[in-house]
Amino acid sequence: MAMISEQLLRYRTWHGQFQQPIYASLALARVSLRMMLRRKLFWGLYALALMVFFFFFYGQYLVVWIQQQTASQTIFLGGIPVKLENLTKFLDRLHLNGTAHTYGNLIWFQGYISTVILALAGSIVIGNDFHYRSLPFYLSKPISRWHYLLGKCLGIALVVNLLTTLPALLLFLQAGLLYDWKSYYFTHLRQLVGILGYGAILTISLSLLLTATAIWVKRTIPLIMVWTGLFVLCRMLAGFLVDGQQLSPRWRLIDLWNNYYLLGLWCLDADRESIRPAAQPEFAEALLTVTIVAMICLGYLRQRIQAVEIIG
Repeated sequence: MAMISEQLLRYRTWHGQFQQPIYASLALARVSLRMMLRRKLFWGLYALALMVFFFFFYGQYLVVWIQQQTASQTIFLGGIPVKLENLTKFLDRLHLNGTAHTYGNLIWFQGYISTVILALAGSIVIGNDFHYRSLPFYLSKPISRWHYLLGKCLGIALVVNLLTTLPALLLFLQAGLLYDWKSYYFTHLRQLVGILGYGAILTISLSLLLTATAIWVKRTIPLIMVWTGLFVLCRMLAGFLVDGQQLSPRWRLIDLWNNYYLLGLWCLDADRESIRPAAQPEFAEALLTVTIVAMICLGYLRQRIQAVEIIG
């Protein structure tokens, strides 16, 4: 028994193949995503986000069907008679015609649900590591602090792309099938590149911003309040200053989601004159604002992560 106990207390020799530290980041991302997928609240909020996608998805079908009908024709929606010309005017505002604004509007409206889901993700994936002091355990492993941050940001990036980039790509695929797919995919190749570029901007910016905010706040409810302030109150304040008080359009730069929207439309090659509301800052100013925010987040993350003591 003494010999058996002595053998159990000793470390067993590792016979596998050692991997690079970057694989630890991938493992952290996989675990982070699994933690999110286990939450019923996540699936409930994701179902709400899918409702926005299905509205655009079936809206494109409706637009193509209306184009084949007479404009003066009357149809019944839920038992209510609606003239096709009035319905066409409403659908034209959303640009459900496979153009750059189709994908830009989809991601814009997805932002209302995405902010809540990301706040939940930040609290679970990152905030709990600081609240329950489990971060020193990760850093005691043969990985650097930046590998930890990379893994967490990759986990958040997967959630961001599930909410924005993937639905937009499915909408692009559907548009090609509704119209002439032999020419649509080639003539609208810039939109495909724009969707990927828009997704990359959201992925990098929101991952850094959410990681920094989650490390600062840690708990779920305060994180949701701060996150709501960043994307809702700042949007209301920007609209009040620019649209209500007729101040400079540069005041709209405090609305981060609007900055992402402008950069996304630039990637999608949308006409600047067609952007609504019309009073908007320049694309370069939005890019500079997003870059400054990202650099501030990186500096804050570097300071907080380096301050954590590693358990040897």
